[in-house]
Amino acid sequence: MNAKAPSCSIILPVLQENSLINGIIDHLHGLENNKDTEIIVVDGDPKGTTLTAIARDNVTKLRSPRGRGKQMNLGAREAKGKILLFLHADTELPSNALRLIAAAMKDKRYVAGAFDLGIRSERPVFRVIESVSSLRSRLTRIPFGDQAIFVRKDYFDKIGGYEDIPIMEDVEIMKRIRKRGDKIVIVRQRVHTSSRRWEKEGILRCTLRNWLLQVLYLLGVSPHRFYKLYGHKQ
Repeated sequence: MNAKAPSCSIILPVLQENSLINGIIDHLHGLENNKDTEIIVVDGDPKGTTLTAIARDNVTKLRSPRGRGKQMNLGAREAKGKILLFLHADTELPSNALRLIAAAMKDKRYVAGAFDLGIRSERPVFRVIESVSSLRSRLTRIPFGDQAIFVRKDYFDKIGGYEDIPIMEDVEIMKRIRKRGDKIVIVRQRVHTSSRRWEKEGILRCTLRNWLLQVLYLLGVSPHRFYKLYGHKQ
């Protein structure tokens, strides 16, 4: 007898996340209604250093050429779930995230969605960043990857997945969905992502740089041209 296909496939694109990977996998196993999900970790390191650090057995481990878009596309091709959830390794979901996604996707008008952004820090400035992010997402209907994007697998396959670009692959696919006239839902509950990048680079510098990159992309500048400004290891 064939095993029942999972309802949701959680895809984590990683690169040198040895110190975080077991924590996020344990977190995912602790979610409500997690029995009907699969976890796919796609490592952009040819040595598979993050994969070798994984302690649990019930995880699909894949190696991919470096690049978040490539990694997520590979994970999606291997996924068996009807819903694909793309999750950064430093982002935690609310405990009822799977139920919230299932409820949102019952509405056939929506093909994709994401959560509001939360940042794991007590510093008040991050509450401002969160509020601006929530307002932006609701006005533009273009959530970012750190908001835990989810999409119907059959729709993702139909539109060709993520574009192979070094940065802004999350913005590009959301813009493409919106341009097609299809609907994206923003779940009001927050995911919580690490503040490590802001803290390391400086909150003002990191925020202004991110805004600049968004403006450049929306003005039609190729991500290949401004990728070095981002300085991300992926």
